[in-house]
Amino acid sequence: METVLYPLVFKPILKERIWGGTKLKSQLNKEIPSSATGESWEISTVPGAVSVVANGDLAGISINDLIAKDAIAFLGKKVHARYGAEFPLLFKFLDAKEDLSIQLHPNDELAQKRHNSFGKTEMWYIMQADLDARIIVGFKEKSSPDEYLVHLENKTLPKILKEIPVKPGDVFFLETGTIHAIGAGIMLAEIQQTSDITYRIYDWDRVDDAGNSRELHIDLALEAINYNVVNAKKRYQQKPNESNGVVQCEYFTTKVIPLDGTMLCTKNGDSFTVYVCTEGEFSIVMDSLQSYSFRKGDTVLVPASITDFKLVGKATLLEIYIS
Repeated sequence: METVLYPLVFKPILKERIWGGTKLKSQLNKEIPSSATGESWEISTVPGAVSVVANGDLAGISINDLIAKDAIAFLGKKVHARYGAEFPLLFKFLDAKEDLSIQLHPNDELAQKRHNSFGKTEMWYIMQADLDARIIVGFKEKSSPDEYLVHLENKTLPKILKEIPVKPGDVFFLETGTIHAIGAGIMLAEIQQTSDITYRIYDWDRVDDAGNSRELHIDLALEAINYNVVNAKKRYQQKPNESNGVVQCEYFTTKVIPLDGTMLCTKNGDSFTVYVCTEGEFSIVMDSLQSYSFRKGDTVLVPASITDFKLVGKATLLEIYIS
């Protein structure tokens, strides 16, 4: 029997973290397991954390099984040609009650050689930020392995890193090799390559309840770091009922839609499209007048075979696809 595809949401995969909090529940209605919940993985094919459909007739079926049934209809012609039956992106919400570790991710070449994995290019969209919240992205001035190691040894690494204050709506694009950390008091949406490879280099000398510090990856990171100054913040327009370009890279394209009313969408079948609702409520209306309703905190995957639909409502949406 043919599988009829429609706009899909998946059961959140919730992750407790030493730095997590409760905003994923209070602001995004996620059923968190504890008051230290740091991440909600919204769409994932990472082994051991594979998403399962939460809505409609396909509820309970894994994303991998849907792709296996008809990869082109689900992923799109171009995506399938490039990645086969692999879903190449990972979508998350993060709640940082405390500072995350200072970390970075390897590029495709290193990740493939060392971990048989994709690298991890990612972007952040700031959804909420407490007063004086900040992130760390890259070095203040061009650095070197020697300078970096001296500061690491002296526990003064943050002194040579760039701190940036943040507010809702800010976007940061983090290429592989960029040292970064999400600061306390920030909730954000993260879009990244399908990879769970992180090199942690400094963890603020934290220990867990048993007095153990988390593992660091000093040696692995040395070759992977970009020691140049980076400009990660992205500026973009916010024209209502239009897809305003924010990030375009070889791994994903992200646009911001300030939706107020109705917007017609026509796709070409080359890629699936994902809508992350960061504010408000909206519906996806298809040609047979089938309507699917969503709200803030929902991450919606529109399979590539659905090429004509309307977005209706009052919401802020991130629109993500692969060019």
